[in-house]
Amino acid sequence: MDALSDCGRYGLVVIGFIGSVFSPYYAWARRRGPVDPFAHCAVNVALYGPGQRWAMTERGRGDVTATPERLVIGPSSLAWDGGCLTIRIEERSMPSGRRIRGVVRVHPVALIDHEVALDRSGLHRWRPLAPRARVEVAMELPGVAWSGTGYFDSNHGDAPLASGFSSWTWSRASLGDDTLVLYDAVARDGQAFHLARLFAADGGVFDVVAPPEVRLKTGGWGVVRKTRADAGTVPRLLRRLEDSPFYTRSEIVARVLGREAHGVHESLDLDRVGRRWVQLMLPFRMPRIARR
Repeated sequence: MDALSDCGRYGLVVIGFIGSVFSPYYAWARRRGPVDPFAHCAVNVALYGPGQRWAMTERGRGDVTATPERLVIGPSSLAWDGGCLTIRIEERSMPSGRRIRGVVRVHPVALIDHEVALDRSGLHRWRPLAPRARVEVAMELPGVAWSGTGYFDSNHGDAPLASGFSSWTWSRASLGDDTLVLYDAVARDGQAFHLARLFAADGGVFDVVAPPEVRLKTGGWGVVRKTRADAGTVPRLLRRLEDSPFYTRSEIVARVLGREAHGVHESLDLDRVGRRWVQLMLPFRMPRIARR
């Protein structure tokens, strides 16, 4: 899930991983044969704005409990009660070691029963569970509290993400009460996947014609960033949220479908994820603490 505060100062992303797709430990283990994905789980927390912190500690099967209503990974958890997703965070930012503790509540505006195959074989699927939500953030460490507009989805697959795709860009943006999601991905066989879908506040789902592709400023590590915007308009990068050797996340504003679209944009270079120098860097940000 991700959220941007109403005041414009804060942002938050929380991702629960079962089989952490960016984990070097998971990648190294798969070289020896089939691996239990529950042996490589993590809760990724990224707080933006004053008190900014980032954490992604990998846990093993002994520290993971999963039921239809609750996912516990180490000391953090995500629980669904039928109307609200409650996320309890207890993590440490790396490499600083600063603690991150708090509670996030995600209240969907509308729930969507909708799944999309992202590749021709159907090995990778996306479910936009709540394209629009109200999010309440109460962090004890750091001491910040705010509310804003958010988004909640799920991706799952039957093969490593890097084996199916070479690159991937995604964005979700608020257009008034509606939410627009854009996917552009390039599969390993060279086939391009494009999706432009509008989610109305009442739960309606509509395919729309994707506007032209626009090149954004390249990330600091050289990751190519693209988005889509109405012809003759120029998107604005409001804030750089993440900038890594293989991944960028940004807050952007663009003119799309004749309306101002404000949201979160991501670019992922999956060719870079598997490079040896990247894999050797990752443990410094993604430590592993696992019980058998």
